Amino acid sequence: MPYRVVSLFSGCGGGDLGFHGGFIYNHKKYKRLNFDCVYASDIDEDALKTFKKNIPSSLIECIDVTQKDEAEIPDCDIIIGGFPCQSFSTVNPTKDPFDARGNLYKEMARIVKAKQPLAFVAENVKGLFTLKGGSIFKSVCKAFEDCGYVLHHQLLKAIDYAVPQRRERIIIVGIRKDIYKKPYNFPLPTVQKPVPLRTCIDMLAIEDKRYYFSKKAVIGMKNAKPNMKRGLWQDLDKPCLTITSHLAKTSLNSRDPVLLVDQESELYRRFTVREAARIQSFPDTFEFPVSEKKAYKQIGNAIPPLLFWNVAKSIQEYLDN
Repeated sequence: MPYRVVSLFSGCGGGDLGFHGGFIYNHKKYKRLNFDCVYASDIDEDALKTFKKNIPSSLIECIDVTQKDEAEIPDCDIIIGGFPCQSFSTVNPTKDPFDARGNLYKEMARIVKAKQPLAFVAENVKGLFTLKGGSIFKSVCKAFEDCGYVLHHQLLKAIDYAVPQRRERIIIVGIRKDIYKKPYNFPLPTVQKPVPLRTCIDMLAIEDKRYYFSKKAVIGMKNAKPNMKRGLWQDLDKPCLTITSHLAKTSLNSRDPVLLVDQESELYRRFTVREAARIQSFPDTFEFPVSEKKAYKQIGNAIPPLLFWNVAKSIQEYLDN
C-alpha cells in the first residue's frame, strides 16, 4: 500500500510532484515513489488550479489552514509542508518574524500532533536558522518535538541534486518516536558538478519582445547607486541564482537574475515561464493553466520537485527498512 500524504501550504505542487515522482527532467527519468496524496490545501486558489492540473489527489481544498479542523483531514502516513517563509527571509530583515505568516508553523504542528503521521517534512528558507539569534528556529523545532517526533534538519543545496539553481533550503524531517529505529540520513548529493543554466534555455535570443528590457531600463540600471544589486545577468555555464516569486516584474535594478542576450548592444531579457519552471526542476509536462504573471509567482514560491524527490526517496527507504 502506498504511504498516504497530506500536503499543507501545497502551492502549485512542487513538493507533491517530488513525493509522487514518475517524471522526466533534463532527459532523466525519476521513478514513481510509493506515496499518494490524499489531501492538499492552500489559501491560493490559482495555485490549486495548477496543482489539480498536474498532481493526482483525492481531496484538494482552498482554505486558510487556521480555519481547518484537523479532525476533517484524512488519516495519513506523511505530512509535508513548506510553511510560508516571507517572514523568515534574509532579504528583508526588517520584517516582523512573529506576524501571522511567521506563526503558521504552529498550524502545521497542530495538524501533525492530531494526525500522528509516521513522519513529516517541513521546508523553509535558510534565514530561519539565524533569525533572532536562532531562537525562532529553536521554537519551531520544539513545537514539532512536543508532538512526539525525533527531528533531523539540514540545509540542502539544490545544486547538489541536479537542480540548475543556487537555492538553499532548510529541510526538517520528523520521525514519530515509537517507530524511530535509527537516525534518519538526508540524501547524499547526486552530482559532482552543478548542472549549468544553459540546460534550461531554448535559445538566448527569442522573438517575443515582451521579455526584453527597454533601453530606458538599461540606462536606469547604469545610473543606479553603486550599492544597488543590479544587472545580475547569468552565466549560462553555471547554475542560476535563486529565482523568486517576483519574476513577473523582474527589474534590472533588483536581485532577480536575468539573461544578457548581447553585451555589445546591452540587450537583456527575463526568463520565459517555461525556462523559470525548468530552473526550478519542473518537467516540461507540468502545466500552468493560469496567467503568465500568476505562473511566475507559483514557480518562484515552489519547492523544487527534484530536490524533494530525493528527500522523499530517502524517507521511503527509511520507512521501508
